[in-house]
Amino acid sequence: MSDEETKTLARPAADRATVPAPPATAQPAWLGPVLIVGIVLAALNLRPAITSLGALFEETRTGLGMSGTVAGLITSVPALCFAVFGVTAPRLSRRFGPVAVVCAGMAAVAAGLLIRPFADGAAGFLAASALSLAGIALTNVLLPVIVKRYFPDRVGTMTGLYSMALAAGTSLAAAATVPLTDALGGSWRTGLLMWASLALVAALLWLPIARAARRADRAQAAGSGAGAAVRTDAGPRVTRSRTAWALACYFGLQATGAYITMGWLPQIFRDAGVSASTAGVLLAVTMVMGVPLAFVIPGLAGRMRNQGAIAVTLGLFGLTGYLGLSFAPAAGAWAWALLLGVSNCAFPLVITMIGLRAKSPAGVVKLSAFAQSTGYLISIPGPLVVGTLYQHSGGWDLPLALMAGLLVPQIALGVLAGRDRTIEDECGMRD
Repeated sequence: MSDEETKTLARPAADRATVPAPPATAQPAWLGPVLIVGIVLAALNLRPAITSLGALFEETRTGLGMSGTVAGLITSVPALCFAVFGVTAPRLSRRFGPVAVVCAGMAAVAAGLLIRPFADGAAGFLAASALSLAGIALTNVLLPVIVKRYFPDRVGTMTGLYSMALAAGTSLAAAATVPLTDALGGSWRTGLLMWASLALVAALLWLPIARAARRADRAQAAGSGAGAAVRTDAGPRVTRSRTAWALACYFGLQATGAYITMGWLPQIFRDAGVSASTAGVLLAVTMVMGVPLAFVIPGLAGRMRNQGAIAVTLGLFGLTGYLGLSFAPAAGAWAWALLLGVSNCAFPLVITMIGLRAKSPAGVVKLSAFAQSTGYLISIPGPLVVGTLYQHSGGWDLPLALMAGLLVPQIALGVLAGRDRTIEDECGMRD
């Protein structure tokens, strides 16, 4: 484990008194290896509900009779659900345990993906999508908590592993949805429905994990006494920290760019004359860049005292990609897809910085929930505004100018969030 990871996991004596050691002695021997598989499967399901729709967005819009504004609303729903439901994750985790909540989240993902292809209108489609996205929101927040709890000596490795799985699921859905839809008869409803099977597998695997974790928690609580309960309500008041706000706003702007890309990039290429299947593959190229970089960036960021340079580099890649889409969207399509893929790796960077900017486990949980929920709230208008601009301007010049312009404050916020300081220090909670 690196010095930075050791620093991140270190906590003052007051925190050690209320946060127990990982339940290694109480859990069955098989739980650890199966939990690794479960984490990977859960991460694989965190984006196909979104990117599979992006690949078939034109067919879905036509089939449900959506206007451009309503379509923009559809692309804003992920951020809204992640903000609304993500903020409830710490409370649900305290009540039921993080493993049980992730299990329920996977069940919600599967149920929503099973229901939405049968919707007859935009409202029903939205409701079913929201169900899936609620499950994704809970899992988004709690997977880092589970990693820190069950794999405290492998935090960097496990974070990189599930970040890679998340990126792989994103790119797989983007690349395979159109070809598989064509092979299964060409219906967009079938193309969206098939991703429910992956979520069902994950939900079924998490059932025994949740039961075993519950038994292990009860056994440890009985052996340790009531005073060993996890005090996730402890820790700093994150709203007093300028670093916390910088992280939240940085998270919001990177999420804005990511969900605009997942929702609209295939349409940008299709409007430039690229075929539907190739546009889906280009989105997959953008998303697949996150697979190796999601493993590299956390390790690199953890070895640096200041992560601002990484934020600047990623932002410059994005600015170049948007510039290319404005002037030669089809001719340089593969290059722009690659550049935007690198830029979208701001997500593993900000997740890593959340861990580095807090000292205690309680601080990490509160900072994660605050940064993600606030960040997703900030990102809600982006896809809707892009859809409205696209509909009323008749092209992509204004939307692309907006997307490029948002990268400027994103870079500045990344520099602020990357400074070597913690929210505990800013809130006056010294060691």
